[in-house]
Amino acid sequence: MNEWEWQLLEEVSPVESVTISSVDGKCDEVKKGDLVRLRPRQGGDIFDLALAGQIAIIESIEQDYEGKVHLAVVLDEDPGKDLGVLRQPGHRFFFAPEEVEPIDPQEAAARPQVQLQKILIAGIGNIFLGDDGFGVEVARRLSESEFPEGVRVQDFGIRGYDLAYALLDGYDLTILVDAAPRGSAPGTLYVIEPDLNQPDLNQPDLNQETAEPQGVALDAHAMNPVSVLQLAKSMGPIEGKVLLVGCEPATLGGDEGQMGLSEAVAAAVDQAVVLVKRLVADRLNSEKG
Repeated sequence: MNEWEWQLLEEVSPVESVTISSVDGKCDEVKKGDLVRLRPRQGGDIFDLALAGQIAIIESIEQDYEGKVHLAVVLDEDPGKDLGVLRQPGHRFFFAPEEVEPIDPQEAAARPQVQLQKILIAGIGNIFLGDDGFGVEVARRLSESEFPEGVRVQDFGIRGYDLAYALLDGYDLTILVDAAPRGSAPGTLYVIEPDLNQPDLNQPDLNQETAEPQGVALDAHAMNPVSVLQLAKSMGPIEGKVLLVGCEPATLGGDEGQMGLSEAVAAAVDQAVVLVKRLVADRLNSEKG
């Protein structure tokens, strides 16, 4: 797609709903989140035809630069459908409005209801202390992504009490994202599961591809994950699992502070975004097993 086509696409107004016809000839309006049955046209792609009769969820309604409307759907029975909601290839499919039909409300109501997983992604850090702003930047980037219902992305900055109270909200999984000085090369990413009975971020990493921990205490700024976990535990029980996605900083700003991330840590932001999305998807998929 060339630049002109991109400009046309950006100028297209978002589509909130679309009208489709049901088997009995009635017209129904469908929107994001609605269930539909796939009825691909004859002569279409062989893979699309293999999905005929499947029930799918409308993930989004999109319009191309020619004004044609397409329904992006994920299969309701796909074990990896949450990857489709995260817009990962292989779990998200496109159909024209005339290639789907609405699900009868009684059939939809009779389908088993799935208990939503509550997941919190919490960015932590001080943007005035160099690489300490890592968690804030990752949270900002993740806030631009679409997640399944029940997943919350929040930049807590240095608001320790706000995060402590959030930890008591009964999340099934909390992912803290922060700078984590542990003695490895700047930009190294860690995945750590603190012991909630005795929070300690100098535990072995869950990701064996990262460097071995060096026993450096995580106490680089006013609010760090250890302090927050201890504060939250003093106020009540923390339910669910807590993980830390940490990044080895190159600089924390020194005495005068510093705006912006170092080159090594800025380069790790994209990897961290992918890593957090993978942790979310792994949690959602594990619960279905």
